[in-house]
Amino acid sequence: MKCLLLGGAGFIGLHLGRRLVADGHEVTVVDDFSRGRDDPELTALDVRVISADLTDPASFAALPCDFDHVYLLAAVVGVRNVERDPSRVVRINTLVVLNTLDWITSGQRLFFASTSETYAGGVSAGLVPVPTAENVPLVVEDVAAPRFAYGISKMLGEAAVVHAGRAKNVPVVVGRFHNVYGPRMGADHVIPELCLRALRREDPFLVYGTDQFRAFCHVDDAVEAVVRLMGVDAAIGRIVHIGDDTAETNIGELAELVLKISGHAPAVQRAAAPPGSVTRRCPDLTLLRSLTGYQPAVSLDDGVRQTFAWYRTHIS
Repeated sequence: MKCLLLGGAGFIGLHLGRRLVADGHEVTVVDDFSRGRDDPELTALDVRVISADLTDPASFAALPCDFDHVYLLAAVVGVRNVERDPSRVVRINTLVVLNTLDWITSGQRLFFASTSETYAGGVSAGLVPVPTAENVPLVVEDVAAPRFAYGISKMLGEAAVVHAGRAKNVPVVVGRFHNVYGPRMGADHVIPELCLRALRREDPFLVYGTDQFRAFCHVDDAVEAVVRLMGVDAAIGRIVHIGDDTAETNIGELAELVLKISGHAPAVQRAAAPPGSVTRRCPDLTLLRSLTGYQPAVSLDDGVRQTFAWYRTHIS
């Protein structure tokens, strides 16, 4: 198949592209390269790469329409980016989705990358159970809070994709990613941040939100779920949670694991989690399993070791 990855130079995008190439598909990557253009791993992928601003409809007008599968991964992500300029997050994430939906045709199948942040407000308000299924109400506790800008943009994206897909007869799948981590993730997420700080040998070692719990999903498992969902007709028109529900991890215990792997034994100082961060997050993967037979394969210990090794190599 011919596959188009919008935002394919990003974290999940490159891992997905690598998998699709390994499966024998023809891959084209489109990205604005906000992460930077010097990326040896993207070069090694040896696929067609197009630099484009996906908020501009003209970028889509220049693309061919002969792709079988389209993966919409492009978005502004990361808590620091969101809190720094929430209006930019809403603008970019919304325009990319709407432009994609204007361009796509009925001969293509679309995957839209959403997030567990869509229902985070419901968890914080005590209205949503954990583990969390796809059919819970989506709640925005405070529309003026900068942190909600990302979740709001993805709520709009989910609605636009599902309704436009139905109106244009485009098969669509929405995947809500839950705490996906792995090599080349950047620095603004908890696991790579802990790895980088351990590599710098920080002492004392400050850990935020040690009373919180997360269910982390290695990027290889997330990619496996995406590939499976795009291969089954029963997933069309569905919003499906993607993650790893086999183990919930306390953030304090996660920090201990990273420090153990790094061989660093600092004095650990505990601090409160950032405002707006939910106490517990874990997906209910019943729907994903019933549709695809998915089972996560990478343990947290193995995944963190792999991730730490990647950062150690690239930082040095």
